[in-house]
Amino acid sequence: MKRYLPLLVTGLLTTPIWAQTTPPPAGAPGRPGAGAGAPAAAPKPLAVPSAPKGTGRLTGTVLDATTKKPVEFATVALLPTTGATPIDGTVCDDKGRFVLKSLASGPYRVQISFIGYVTRTEDVTITDGTADLGTLQLTSAAQKLGEVTVTGERDVVETKPDRIVYNADRDITNSGGTAADVLRKVPLVNVDPDGNVELRGTSNVRVLINNKPSGIVASSVADAMKQIPADQIKSVEVITTPSAKYDAEGTGGIINIILKKNNLEGVNGSLGLAAGTRSSNGNASLNYRKGKVGLTSSVSGFMFYSPNRNDLTRYQKNANGSEDKTLEQSGDGNTLGGGGFTRLGLDYDPAQYHNLTLNVQGNLFANQGEYNQFTNVLLPTPNQFTRDTDRRFSTRSYDVSGSYTRTFEQKRREWSVLAQHTRNRNQQEYNLDQFAGRTTANSEKNYREESTNLAKNLETTLQTDYAHPFSETALLETGAKAILRRVSSDYDIVTGLATLRFDPNRSNLFNYSQDVLAAYGTYGFSASKKVSFKLGTRVENTRIGGDFQQRMTENTSVAQDYTNVLPNLSMSYQPGNPKKPGQTLRVAYSRRIQRPQIFYLNPFINAADPLNVSQGNPDLRPELTDSYELNYTTFIKGSVLNMSGYARRTGNAIETYREVRNGVNYQTFRNIGRNATYGVSLFGSVKPVPKWDLSGNINVYYVSLKSPSLDLSNEGVMYNLNLNSAYKFEKGLSLQFFGGLNSPRIQLQGRQAAWTFYSLGLRQNLLKDKADLTLNADNFLSATRNLNSVLDAQNFRQESNNYIYLRGVRLAFSYRFGKVSAQPQKRRKGIQNDDAKQGESGQQGQQ
Repeated sequence: MKRYLPLLVTGLLTTPIWAQTTPPPAGAPGRPGAGAGAPAAAPKPLAVPSAPKGTGRLTGTVLDATTKKPVEFATVALLPTTGATPIDGTVCDDKGRFVLKSLASGPYRVQISFIGYVTRTEDVTITDGTADLGTLQLTSAAQKLGEVTVTGERDVVETKPDRIVYNADRDITNSGGTAADVLRKVPLVNVDPDGNVELRGTSNVRVLINNKPSGIVASSVADAMKQIPADQIKSVEVITTPSAKYDAEGTGGIINIILKKNNLEGVNGSLGLAAGTRSSNGNASLNYRKGKVGLTSSVSGFMFYSPNRNDLTRYQKNANGSEDKTLEQSGDGNTLGGGGFTRLGLDYDPAQYHNLTLNVQGNLFANQGEYNQFTNVLLPTPNQFTRDTDRRFSTRSYDVSGSYTRTFEQKRREWSVLAQHTRNRNQQEYNLDQFAGRTTANSEKNYREESTNLAKNLETTLQTDYAHPFSETALLETGAKAILRRVSSDYDIVTGLATLRFDPNRSNLFNYSQDVLAAYGTYGFSASKKVSFKLGTRVENTRIGGDFQQRMTENTSVAQDYTNVLPNLSMSYQPGNPKKPGQTLRVAYSRRIQRPQIFYLNPFINAADPLNVSQGNPDLRPELTDSYELNYTTFIKGSVLNMSGYARRTGNAIETYREVRNGVNYQTFRNIGRNATYGVSLFGSVKPVPKWDLSGNINVYYVSLKSPSLDLSNEGVMYNLNLNSAYKFEKGLSLQFFGGLNSPRIQLQGRQAAWTFYSLGLRQNLLKDKADLTLNADNFLSATRNLNSVLDAQNFRQESNNYIYLRGVRLAFSYRFGKVSAQPQKRRKGIQNDDAKQGESGQQGQQ
């Protein structure tokens, strides 16, 4: 009856943590008793895709056939009945024992290998219980072996029960690129040429780095994605229906970027250098692990060049149905930027069952650019002028995080305490000179303006989690969390001509605080051999305070306090047909929240362009979204097929609202009413021939946006698709292609045009696979992409074109060094803050 234990949210947070002990996988390679013929260094463990999930377990013990002593760190690979690609794997502990969990029922093969031994393969049938292979003996090889690396290959894209994983390190077209290049290839994710990130058609998505928030994304996700080298990214996880264990923010889901971290014994590292027409970067990593201590470090630097041009035309709608052109604008400019990104990690096992981690991460980023814009006002009062603007932006941030994890003799039982402190500081400045007429040549200045904006973001997070198994198939997880944010924005404007004077009406100081206190409980259990459930509830209390001080004018304040109960549940069904192992059907529901951040709440009026003015809304309330998903995954002769249908219904939705008054376009944000999304997605991965990997994803969804209070609505079908193809030739040469297509995007008051993205990469392995030379070409058939956008409101229509230069060629070289041996991996914990709706372009700070 324990599996039907009622779900507890806060009461079980104080569950006592009994101190039980049993040896987990531990020890160091080369210890006495490793067995005759075993060398001092263990092999690299298999890197394998996830096996089909179920309730089965496989256990056994590996011994030396001569000495009968354990073979430490022997590699155990789970193989299908045909084929050589592992679908799961592990390494033995210091007693030679191994265990594979959560396996689907069906026939498999188990392959056991270790340097100096003859590889052994056994047939095995997995049931819903535990299959024990008993003692398995390895025979010492007769001949002396040289240095051997046992490897398994992951697919570029993997499907798991609750997420899709894109293995960026398996995609050669990423070499020398940035995180933005990586995210464009992730199934269900859209990244437009400006770098704005969407998941299944919504920008309400939280981007994490190594399961944690980071100061690098505090001000702009788009800018952050330029700073992280693609060569440092191991994988990207897409979680569309997170459980109650995750923060409830992010109605679209979570994108988790996993950076490379070496858990191998010894000293090892890498060097990388890339030069290209749009961006160049260099990066290096150095890792050390011996016994109980492990160090991970990396550093990178980059530069980019980004020219652009755009134009805008606005029309006034008349009562008789005709239109009059009121405004024309055109401009062009260049931006040059660069920066650096570094991280240092320490993990230490002071004693059995205890683990400590400490991580420090920091970044610097800056850019500057020139922009020239001609404005032709036709109505209501004709006027022409040209503005030359110099813009500068710089930001720096750091994160410090630490954790303590306590494991127990009882499998899956764990307690952890985590803390993180993040600081972000960015400075924005611009100087503009205005001239009468179409050109600045031979014209006198008739206006000058200068601005400085200093924004700071301070965030502290405390978290504790506890997991307690009641049986092999029943697990209770509880936890509590506090996120404390303090944000400020100081904006000053000086205007004039010969003499610049402070403008109190356009200058402001905004202080903002947001505290989120949360508790959660989830309970997962199996109702039968084929059906399992996971139920959860998260309670979050939010307190927001803001003080807007406009110079010499009346202050405006923001004060909000609300509590939300956010349930979720999922059910998984596995047919368990021995002829079709790995079939899984999953149904999931979750209620999630989207809080407006400072970008949305700050009532400051941004009038840098006097004809296009924006302002935040301090009266905004959070969105609440109900998400539903039906997901089916199957494995057919080495191929993977994943199909899902989903629906999102959002009340109190926050949308951008625009209106034209006296020739000026005013933009703000409102809780407009309702929006709904209904869609289907299909992902498939296949090997037409052994050396050819082919995968693709298509996502089609219907969007309905409605605002009864504003008498506005818009609806339509959107889609996106991508294709990834890789072929391996002889002698270390490989070729890879990626292509993607995104349909026009529907907005409440208009739509944005479709756009495509593609890349081609050629890689040659060098120096006995220790180095790679890669040539990549992106969007080589055309120089620019046009982000055409049409706004269609009650009294005006506006069309804009933004031409972004995306054609690029880059040559990248990477080198890996160091002799390593396998070290069993321990469970690591990390903070995950995914609780803030970001602004356009992923921004949370002042614009």
